[in-house]
Amino acid sequence: MTGNPVDRTVVVSSPGKVLLAGGYIVLDRKHTGLVFGLSARIHVLAQEIPTSSGVHLREIVVRSPQFLNATWRFGYHLVANGGGIKVTQLQSGTPVDSNHFVETTLNYVLSYISHADPSRATRGFEPASLLVLADNDYYSKPQDSTTTPNTSNPPRFQHFSTTLRNAHKTGLGSSAAIVTSLTASLLAHYLPPALFDLSTPHGRRILHNLAQVAHCSAQGKIGSGFDVASAVYGSCVYRRFSPGLLGALPGPGEAGFAEALVGLVDDDGEKEGGKWDYEIDKESVGLPKGVAIRMCDVDCGTQTVSMVKKVHAWRDENPEAAGEVYGKLQGKVDALAKALKRGEVESVEKVMGPFRELMRGLGKKSGAAIEPESQEEMLDALEKVEGVLGSVVPGAGGYDAAAVVLRDDEETEKRVEGFLREWSKSHGIQVGLMNVKGETEGARLEDPREFKAWVAAE
Repeated sequence: MTGNPVDRTVVVSSPGKVLLAGGYIVLDRKHTGLVFGLSARIHVLAQEIPTSSGVHLREIVVRSPQFLNATWRFGYHLVANGGGIKVTQLQSGTPVDSNHFVETTLNYVLSYISHADPSRATRGFEPASLLVLADNDYYSKPQDSTTTPNTSNPPRFQHFSTTLRNAHKTGLGSSAAIVTSLTASLLAHYLPPALFDLSTPHGRRILHNLAQVAHCSAQGKIGSGFDVASAVYGSCVYRRFSPGLLGALPGPGEAGFAEALVGLVDDDGEKEGGKWDYEIDKESVGLPKGVAIRMCDVDCGTQTVSMVKKVHAWRDENPEAAGEVYGKLQGKVDALAKALKRGEVESVEKVMGPFRELMRGLGKKSGAAIEPESQEEMLDALEKVEGVLGSVVPGAGGYDAAAVVLRDDEETEKRVEGFLREWSKSHGIQVGLMNVKGETEGARLEDPREFKAWVAAE
């Protein structure tokens, strides 16, 4: 191969997310959630692996260089009876943990590509390298973490001195952002623009549907999909797709999988008879000038699945009471979206306090620690800081990062940072203000030249 490797590199980034309002109720199609994209992004660089003349590789390599032992090599083969493409992790000298999200995404995306582009049946897939780079705010920083040894690399990609399995996530939606970026980069790398163009509504719909299917499969077909929707489309008011939509889809390798997958992914829910019934409303979402959404890293994870089970059990046992609470929460979702979109700063303050009360009440009724006492105490004190308009433990709640709506000026930021430093000292915990902010844009193509150092290192 000849030419500049940067010119042949596809780079896609997808944002993290914060479900500012709508936790739990967004799992029900009757309700919606207000989700914001975040400036913290996960980037995937896709490029060919150069080979010598006459040498044929059947390998796709995925690397996450910010973590220890984070290189996954996959072989692949076409399964008979329309089973699609099945990948197999190849063994190497260094023990490497499996990565279920990466492996599942490859199974689904390569199967889609092989069926969407019939020429792949004879050409196969050229060997490819996929480099995953996450902005630092996705993970809590250990004390011994360092910046990347190569000082010419972008400083935002820090080495975390741990394995990916042992990294402390901050709850910004890393799995959805990784799956979305991997999916988009593979589609853009292997398909011609006539079949996939991320800049078009059709391309974003294909990306959304395929990433949703892959991510839901990797999660065990649970969840509402708001995180993938935000990774693709950015900030929006989101209504989930019907939970049974994916139930009839065969699994990778099963007979008829590839054709069924393409039929589902290519389905246009806006056309009559379309299966995808999710709703993405970007027009109702905005951030007024001078107001920002910021995240606080509490450096402690939460088992979201167990909390969801508790809330669902309470809802099923108390349908009338749950309906009343869910209805009130929906009213706050609508009111908060309206206040932020219109720039009604005083209304933001009036909505967020009662919203927190409703979420705490839901937690007490169901036995789920949606807003633990330690979080409640901290957020109550934080809301007294001048310039803070409101706060919430977003999404399913628990001990993940807290979201703060505040005035977007240097003085407010300094006051909040000072408060969090003192709170950390006096309470023996690590909590700090992240650099990440709410933003509206979803998945996008990046300029490969900005990643020249990483491409050269491949």
